[in-house]
Amino acid sequence: MTYQQVLENARTCIGPYCKACNDCNGKVCRNTMPGPGAKGEGTGFIRNAEKWREICVNMDTICENSQVDTSFTLFDWTFEIPAFAAPVGAMRLHYGDKYDDLTYNNILVRACANAGILAFTGDGTDPKVVEGAAEALKANGGCGVPTIKPWDMDTIREKFALVQESEPFAIAMDIDAAGLPFLQGLTPPAGSKSVEELKQIVSWAQRPFILKGIMTARGAEKALEAGASGIVVSNHGGRVLDHCPATAEVLPDIVDAVGGKMTILVDGAIRSGMDMFKALALGADAVLIGRPFVTTVYGGGEEGVQLYVQKLKAELADTMRMCGAHSLADIDRSMLYGF
Repeated sequence: MTYQQVLENARTCIGPYCKACNDCNGKVCRNTMPGPGAKGEGTGFIRNAEKWREICVNMDTICENSQVDTSFTLFDWTFEIPAFAAPVGAMRLHYGDKYDDLTYNNILVRACANAGILAFTGDGTDPKVVEGAAEALKANGGCGVPTIKPWDMDTIREKFALVQESEPFAIAMDIDAAGLPFLQGLTPPAGSKSVEELKQIVSWAQRPFILKGIMTARGAEKALEAGASGIVVSNHGGRVLDHCPATAEVLPDIVDAVGGKMTILVDGAIRSGMDMFKALALGADAVLIGRPFVTTVYGGGEEGVQLYVQKLKAELADTMRMCGAHSLADIDRSMLYGF
């Protein structure tokens, strides 16, 4: 199977909203919620994609001709590439009936572990979603990051206790999910959290805690104050606030504010190894990729995930080689045009 065949297969079963586009950039699925699109006019998803494409890299092949190392170490674990599968939930609502959340997480967690990376798993109003994610993580040696929605404090504590039994690599919260329209007004309720509340949540994690949904330097500083081990610069794929800046636009300021003090991940329409290189050059430690992993699971199952990770690694290695970087530590802003 080839990656193109994976996309073609996905188009036969991924449901009425996502079209498994060759270029997953938010234009075809604009303003489709339910579905993979963005909130409001749909500009958030599109802007995320466009800003990564606008950044240019500096080619420089006058350097030592040696092997490129794409390996990445985080919290004492080493991975093939600095990329992880982002948490995605409500599979049947957004992507069709082929997989529910439990089945999707089962395939994704195992496939990512076998490919040398890991998956962030999603959460939902049905308690079985987190229960299933915990089981998948336990079966794969904790190789994943359960990502809990910003529910009320009692629900968060209960879900943390459940996922801790799987001894996960880390625990995350996608605090930006407070803006998802289909999570508002539910029982249990989801919503914003104060720094003091986050300090309590960090204490419940009992392992590295990653806060996803940071879009300002001040937000990053508050996450650091709360005790988070890492953050994900993210606007939830453009799905929670229209007319929001792209993650590529805000990343440099956030890196300048908290870089070296905590781990910085970034997502938002990152699709290729080239995009990954640009994110690292702007100062991110690693990236999260969401929608394309959905497509690869629907179109190729575990083999589809393996093919996509191989594609990302080859693209990253080629970009590094052509820009004179032989390890991730060599990548910096001087390798981007105009920075």
